[in-house]
Parts: sequence; C-alpha cells; structure tokens
Amino acid sequence: MSLNDLKIINMKMIADSRGVFIKPFHSDLFQEMGIENEFREDFYSISKRHVLRGLHFQIPPMEHSKLVYCSRGSVLDLALDLRVGSTSYGKCFSLELDGNNGKSLFIPKGFAHGFIALTDDATVHYKVSSIHSPSHDSGILWSSIDYDWSAVLGAQKEPIVSERDKKFISLKDFKSPFTFNGGKR
Repeated sequence: MSLNDLKIINMKMIADSRGVFIKPFHSDLFQEMGIENEFREDFYSISKRHVLRGLHFQIPPMEHSKLVYCSRGSVLDLALDLRVGSTSYGKCFSLELDGNNGKSLFIPKGFAHGFIALTDDATVHYKVSSIHSPSHDSGILWSSIDYDWSAVLGAQKEPIVSERDKKFISLKDFKSPFTFNGGKR
C-alpha cells in the first residue's frame, strides 16, 4: 500500500570486486522528486533482533520529515499517516530496509515512524528536518495500529520495546495536530 507523500528512494549503488558504494542523499535528486531536503540533524541507532523502536514523531511547531535507511542488517520500517483529511489517515506503510537493497524512505511531516529489527546489529540512519525537541517528542503505541506483527515476530510473540515506547497513547485516543495539505510543501 502506498500512502500520500511517502517516497521510496532507490539510492545510487555501485558494486565491484571491492564491495559496494552507496549514496544515500543527493540534494538535486531530492529537489527533482519534490522532497524537502534541508535536514537539520542526523543520527543512527543500532538494534538487536526483535527490538521495536517507535512509533515516533514530533508535534508542531517542531514536527519534522525524515529520510530513513538501514546500512547494516535488516529492519521492517513503518510509517503511519497522522494527517487529518488524508485519505490514508491511520493507515500504515511498511518496507524492508537493509544494508544491501539500496532503498531509503522519505517520511513527510505528520507521520509517525518506527521499525522492528529483523537481524542483530541492525543500523538505521535518520536525517530529520528539525532539531530533536524533548517537549515536542511523542508517539503512538505500536500495538494499537492495524498491522499484523505476527509474521515479523514469529515465536517471539512480543517485541523488545523501551519503557517510554510502551507508554505511548493508542491511535484511537490520539487527537492529531497534523493536517493533510494535499501534497503541497
């Protein structure tokens, strides 16, 4: 399923006998695709298998878009549309990102984001359009969205989730401050 304004980016990859060279960001290409590319902060996480991080976002006025990719291991990346008025409001999009598939995901403002690590030492990189603001940081409880986690978790049954992420509000109780603007930037 595709959701309004999400973009899958096939990163430039060059492979030879030495290994692989990947370019995760190219300003001109992003501009051609209509992607906001003034990123303000860049960070990464390393997660063990079955760790679930998310579903995170920042509320206005510190909301941000994200560019996400995995440079090592593999994750199932998720984006949840929280924009009132969007035809995909409350719907989830998932995509496997790994260190070899050369894919990244651009997640616009108004989406919650998270992932579950499919391998040990899964390294996920994020570029975000605003600085992290703890007072604007929020999330949606992972188990409250319409997503079948059983295929990913298998016998594990429950993911490994931080205490903070376990306390997020359910999607049905969330009052969204985000509005769909028809794809306009």
